[in-house]
Amino acid sequence: MFLTITTTGSPERPASDLGYLLHKHPDNAQRFSTSYGTAHVLYPEATAERCTAALLLEVDAVALVRRGRGKGRGGAPDSALAQYVNDRPYAASSLLSVAIGSVFSSALKAQCRARPELPGRPMPLRIEVPALPARGAEDLVPRLFEPLGWAVT
Repeated sequence: MFLTITTTGSPERPASDLGYLLHKHPDNAQRFSTSYGTAHVLYPEATAERCTAALLLEVDAVALVRRGRGKGRGGAPDSALAQYVNDRPYAASSLLSVAIGSVFSSALKAQCRARPELPGRPMPLRIEVPALPARGAEDLVPRLFEPLGWAVT
């Protein structure tokens, strides 16, 4: 699973301030253990003009099955294999939400000890989730997010 958060800035308001808000230094790739895999935070770009933070979640499908969260559904003969062969490691799900909550907890609480003025300052954000499962009508995702002021493509 993969999520990117991108912002733009200027010399007076550098985009690299995103690192302060997320409490993750742009020069360091970091790893965090979770009960279902490993979360990685890295910055593919971090300049005063543009900064992107990426959260990569490696889901351990075997660990999910061993903990009982990936149980096969139904009595089909291939249900045992379905526990291991599925889209859980690739499509964003509640596992990504949990990783965001634990890895970026300070940002979600609007806390920044190093620069306390940053959480109250508006910052243009572009958040991308490349693979998101959505059951239902084709317009489900826009109907959920556009009322919040998000542009959905």
